Amino acid sequence: MSSDLAIRVEGLGKAYTIHHQQSDHVTLAQVALERARHPFQRNEREQFWAVQDLDFEVAQGEVLGLIGRNGAGKSTLLKLLTRITAPTAGHIDLWGRVGSLLEVGTGFHPELTGRENVYLNGSILGMTRKEIDRQFDAIVDFAGVERFLDTPVKRYSSGMYVRLAFAVAAHLETEILLVDEVLAVGDQEFQNKCLGKMHDVAVDGRTVVFVSHQMESIRTLCDRALLLDGGAIAFDGDAQAATQEYLTARAQPAAAASRRRTGLSGEIQLDVAWAESGFFDCEAPKTIHFRLVRRDPAAERCFVSIVVRALGGAPVAHCDSVTVGLWYVFDGDVVEGSFVLRSPWLLPGDYAVDLSVCNAGVIDEVDAACTFSVLPVLPYPTPPEPAIAARDAVLPDYGFTDTARSASAIRATPPAHAVAPSDDGRAGAGADEPRAGR
Repeated sequence: MSSDLAIRVEGLGKAYTIHHQQSDHVTLAQVALERARHPFQRNEREQFWAVQDLDFEVAQGEVLGLIGRNGAGKSTLLKLLTRITAPTAGHIDLWGRVGSLLEVGTGFHPELTGRENVYLNGSILGMTRKEIDRQFDAIVDFAGVERFLDTPVKRYSSGMYVRLAFAVAAHLETEILLVDEVLAVGDQEFQNKCLGKMHDVAVDGRTVVFVSHQMESIRTLCDRALLLDGGAIAFDGDAQAATQEYLTARAQPAAAASRRRTGLSGEIQLDVAWAESGFFDCEAPKTIHFRLVRRDPAAERCFVSIVVRALGGAPVAHCDSVTVGLWYVFDGDVVEGSFVLRSPWLLPGDYAVDLSVCNAGVIDEVDAACTFSVLPVLPYPTPPEPAIAARDAVLPDYGFTDTARSASAIRATPPAHAVAPSDDGRAGAGADEPRAGR
């Protein structure tokens, strides 16, 4: 049986002990006094299972995706597979040498040069010097750090770190490659390069376990995916089905009561809000649904104000229903509605929706009433340079016209009502003509 397997996990669990201090002490004297007063008092302890009762197998040459919310246990599982931490329960069987990239610069010594760290990291991964020599030029070429190869890596940027670390892990000849989502440190060009390399690794028959929040990457690279939730396997199956299961679960409504409220009178309150999908394409309309509940029978109507902002960042758009002529009028105690953001296109990343219920003033306000993500696939025929895209707040829908060539009006994505220019450059005549660049 083991001849067809690369990884077998049975009853795997990892528990951590969390200590809760019952009182706050500022000085050593206060701690000593408290201990003298209560010599038998001990801090409360809680056992937390990061992963529990995991059972799965990975065949040789299989590409397995690990998906789930932050804190679901994905990184803990990879650390167990690489023997960085020991399991509390169960056991793991591995057939073949394991290469891993879990954190930027893992296995690198900051005082050593890039060249020296290639050999050091390769040795840690179990490679012989002859094997490293054979792959050395390919590693350096892939990482693109030849100019800085004899510079101590403590002077590298985080992007250079991850370039070299990934290049070493991907090129050295381990039978199993474990990759956490550290590729986000690199630019878009390098991320695409890494995904292509992992595809080549899989085609060569090596086993890959890949953690990512980018569902398109999981669908493209992986044969199968595990969805983790609360340290347990919530779904094990085809990558397409697993990602759909994750997106469906992520899009479920979250009670507004669990969010931070900063509202005032509260005669009308937000009950729940949810994004129609957990993930949207850049240019796709983003729909947010919500339910309002009337707490005061005297309250008759309200309007809704929505702020879309980068998660943990600045606002991107502020939209009020009253500015488009819509008030929500209560015949009963519950009103449901939706908000659609059609433009601007949003950069790839995570976003929060702050929702306020208003009348003469703010009645109720909920920060991060719901969240959604924008997929990292840009809507242009040729993606912009990463350095340029990094300076943008949003992605524009724009077009250029070459008057020397009649049918060369190029848009990022032509809307349904778009009118192509005619031969003389005026709008109207060429509405059905194909557009160049699409």
